[in-house]
Amino acid sequence: MLVRNGWFCQVPARRALERDDEAVAGWVKEVWPCGEGSRRPVEPGSSSRTKPASP
Repeated sequence: MLVRNGWFCQVPARRALERDDEAVAGWVKEVWPCGEGSRRPVEPGSSSRTKPASP
C-alpha cells in the first residue's frame, strides 16, 4: 500500500556509530514491557466513541 502511493519504508544505510547495544538491550528488557500492557482492553461493542453499543 505504501509503494502504491509513492511512499517507501526508510531503512538506514548503516548502523549509527553512537549506538550502545547494551543500553538498547536494557531498555527492551525493562522499559518495553511497561508499555505493552497500557492499551485499552478489547471489548465487544460499537466502533463509535460517542455512541455506546446497544445490547
